[in-house]
Amino acid sequence: MRRRQILDLAAVSAAVAALQTLGGCAQDDGEPGPSPTTPRGEDSTMQHIAMLVYPGFTALDLIGPQTAFGFLDDVQIHLVWKTLDPVTTDMGITLLPTASFATCPEEVAVLFVPGGVDGTIAVMKDAEVLDFLASRAGQAGYVTSVCTGALVLGAAGLLRGHRATTHWAFREVLPLLGAERVDARYVEDKNRITGGGVTSGIDFGLRIAARMQGDEVAQRAQLIMEYAPDPPFQAGTPESAPAALVEQMRGMAAPAVAEAMRAAEQAQARW
Repeated sequence: MRRRQILDLAAVSAAVAALQTLGGCAQDDGEPGPSPTTPRGEDSTMQHIAMLVYPGFTALDLIGPQTAFGFLDDVQIHLVWKTLDPVTTDMGITLLPTASFATCPEEVAVLFVPGGVDGTIAVMKDAEVLDFLASRAGQAGYVTSVCTGALVLGAAGLLRGHRATTHWAFREVLPLLGAERVDARYVEDKNRITGGGVTSGIDFGLRIAARMQGDEVAQRAQLIMEYAPDPPFQAGTPESAPAALVEQMRGMAAPAVAEAMRAAEQAQARW
């Protein structure tokens, strides 16, 4: 059964597609960002979600929230990169951007950045990427990230003075980017919303969906997704995983963390 049929049975008048769908927008319950509008000449009811993609990002960081956004009404999702050339993720999945930096709407309901490791550190140093994010953030309803995508937002100067989180192995980088580190699954501070590592993107996406169109819509999306986590192991956080495993992973991540710190220090010169 296609998603459209499921939604019709649930009395939701939304067409849902895998990578480009429709959804609405509500204000932040803290200090709302600007109310996003639609570019001249397009349907004035349409809101836009800009999701950055880049070589080496982690696919699940994006796919989790993108799926949640896919159950909304009157939103167009844009997968944005410098060009429309194929982009390959850190696990070898290749996808096609649907908008370039030049064609992405200037005002968006949600500006989103996924994370990764090597690819993420590269875009932390990429002036073109950082300039694009800064240009859209001022007119975005929500400025958001999952996993180490927060480090890219921070490198663009967009987390200064905000509470934020990221993947547990990289949280120590946040203060270098002017953010207040918070160890949490996701953090909301005014119109900045950041998720922790990878799978937190589903929680994050449902939370934004609730802000945009209400709890019932988000709960319906969660039910259709059958999102009811019951992992086979309690090893998903440093607090619950075996201590030896945590130390092993910290050691493996240390070179990347050090490189992210250097990239954060370089980014400070842009602010």
